[in-house]
Amino acid sequence: MTAPHLRPGGHPQRPAGPRRVPATERIRVLVADDHVLYRRGLEMVLGQEPDIEIVGEAGDGAEAVARSEELVPDIVLMDVRMPRLSGPDATARLREVVPSAKVVMLTISDEEQDLYAAVRAGATGYLLKDVPGEEIAAGIRQVAAGQSLISPPMASKLLQEFAQLIKREEERPAMPVPRLTERELQVLKLVARGMANKDIATELFISENTVKNHVRNILEKLQLHSRMEAVVFAVREKILDLPE
Repeated sequence: MTAPHLRPGGHPQRPAGPRRVPATERIRVLVADDHVLYRRGLEMVLGQEPDIEIVGEAGDGAEAVARSEELVPDIVLMDVRMPRLSGPDATARLREVVPSAKVVMLTISDEEQDLYAAVRAGATGYLLKDVPGEEIAAGIRQVAAGQSLISPPMASKLLQEFAQLIKREEERPAMPVPRLTERELQVLKLVARGMANKDIATELFISENTVKNHVRNILEKLQLHSRMEAVVFAVREKILDLPE
């Protein structure tokens, strides 16, 4: 057995504990899932992360809205299919009562209609439950930092739907599209490629704060809530071109 390291004073050196993060800097998360065992497992996994705090839980969509209004979390991990109120319907309600909360769908459903419903409702992320726990924690940090998040298999389906949406779009009365600057268009195209603010800043030789300002201006002009919604709108209005 290896002897503990000694400090100059002769006392054993204690192993370093987990990094302490002030409560004001932790990401506050609410877990909404109708399976109690899954909630407990997720809370155990995320409870090991020093910068993430589980502030509450909910067993259905209606309770998720009520608890979020009470606790005002930063992130809500939401299952798609739940009693009383579905995940997408609860997300739409949350956009009204707690607009600061960002919703990440965490589900076993890999069906396109669930993904599209979540995007339309304003979800910022869509993860499948088979991802490792550390990826969920990383995703929470990514969304808290202002990024969108989507599992690669679902991202592929979403892009396919974008292409089909353009092909089957019929003629309709022309609607005025808010004018974006050339730089905002450049930023939007890089957002559509899934690039984070830091990478966009490097690509365009501007600061990360400038990128954040551009993204905020884009969302305000388009009257949208998330980067994902901005991409959907841009493709639908043919602001962006997707490969055939």
